[in-house]
Amino acid sequence: MNDIATTDGYTAIQDGRVLRITLTNPKRKNAITYDTMVALGETVRAASANPTIRVIVVTGEGGDFCTGADLSATDDYNARGITNEMILDGANAMVKSIVDAPIPVIARVKGAAAGIGVAIALAADLTYLSEDSYLLLAFINIGLMPDGGAAAMVAAAAGRPLAAEMALLGERLPARKALEHGLIAGVYPDADLDAKVESAVAKLAHGPRRALELTKRALNVAALSTLDATLAAEKTGQCELLASSDFAEGAAAMLQKRKAVFAE
Repeated sequence: MNDIATTDGYTAIQDGRVLRITLTNPKRKNAITYDTMVALGETVRAASANPTIRVIVVTGEGGDFCTGADLSATDDYNARGITNEMILDGANAMVKSIVDAPIPVIARVKGAAAGIGVAIALAADLTYLSEDSYLLLAFINIGLMPDGGAAAMVAAAAGRPLAAEMALLGERLPARKALEHGLIAGVYPDADLDAKVESAVAKLAHGPRRALELTKRALNVAALSTLDATLAAEKTGQCELLASSDFAEGAAAMLQKRKAVFAE
């Protein structure tokens, strides 16, 4: 195995023809920072240009996949001059690196996939969930809107009604319901999840690379033709909301583990 990247937020290890990316912030349920988003996007783009890598697997350490952006890093961002625009650009570039990768990407999801974690999971070509896992677009609960193209990917797979319900109500979507709506490729008991992922990895790793690339490109044209426009609209809207009093209250409430009280 070849250790390609090891940071505070994730590891990337080449295992033969497979690049295995693991988010490594389990104390915060793999919440992801700006630095991790930027570096992860760069890693995926580098893997896309590496002919020895034929498939990418993304997962999270411990019991959760990714619970979204790490709000505890806000003070660090302010001290370093990292703006909301930069954070949105980093998130969008990371998601686009997964969607645009010429090689298949598999998301192995256990526990929570929330916020930008939903975007990462659904940007993958094959998304497999454990039975106890769920998807959650909780942005509205802290005065924000979905970003990372998550709303577009939900709408593309399951339609506008489910996307609206997830985005406007901010409630959990259990794995089985996500499968029923066509959002993911499969749901498996914990004991069987890895076997399913590795079966798909083995087939893709020895498949015809160019045919897989062109197939993925055609699927993206058919299903995600509006992704770039959605990302741009999300950036504009989210930057406005990140500067709002509602978000200040929502973020404080989340960190203090209390119910947010938004402006009348």
